[in-house]
Amino acid sequence: MPEDPATLKHDILQTDYATRVNGLDWPRILADLDTFGFATTGPLLTREACEALACAYDNDGLFRTRIVMARHGFGSGEYKYLAYPLPSLVQSLRSSLYPHLAPLANSWSERTGRGVSFPSEHSDFLKRCHDAGQTRPTPLLLRYRQDDFNCLHQDLYGDHVFPLQAAFLLSEPGKDFTGGEFVLTEQRPRQQSRASVVPLSRGEAVIFAVNERPVEGTRGTYRVRMRHGVSRILSGNRHTLGVIFHDGA
Repeated sequence: MPEDPATLKHDILQTDYATRVNGLDWPRILADLDTFGFATTGPLLTREACEALACAYDNDGLFRTRIVMARHGFGSGEYKYLAYPLPSLVQSLRSSLYPHLAPLANSWSERTGRGVSFPSEHSDFLKRCHDAGQTRPTPLLLRYRQDDFNCLHQDLYGDHVFPLQAAFLLSEPGKDFTGGEFVLTEQRPRQQSRASVVPLSRGEAVIFAVNERPVEGTRGTYRVRMRHGVSRILSGNRHTLGVIFHDGA
């Protein structure tokens, strides 16, 4: 399936996103992920890239399926899963973010007793997914309009799950939309759930735990369950790119 030159070609020809990803403050990002279960990247996508991706939402040829959230009890709004081959911008983000996150994913797996080892390259992890029948691409674009929201959830899709994912805000808060905050909750054993609201600027990503993360307690390491969602949009339109590293069954 060819990439639509009217929506995506211009920016990727001018911006090397692998270099941008490699230049992020990874010691700080990884430390925040380990401490809080999420971290922000700072602005990463250019304004042109954000606009191109948001406009691409209306190009059905780029997608494999469309989900209307209210039909499934997921909230209100809709999203579309991108088809293979992914647009080069999305592919670049997926393949360049993964190697920085794989060591932390292995550390979490060891500390939680999961015993899963993640390879250093994303292509090798995808082969594992595909060999197990998880062949459907999971990167997606989401569109929210006034009064839309996304219920707290986890993006699992199969037995093979990479424990971290990223969401890029493509719209400008306060200008394109109001409300619509990214929300994370964590459930620790024998405690009430704790919520975090993560402010983002246009072009910035939040990287966060898909399912669970390890936390050190007085009795050793325990698993904290995490979910994420988006609060109600008060006005305007909000677009998001979700980058999930495992494929779905």
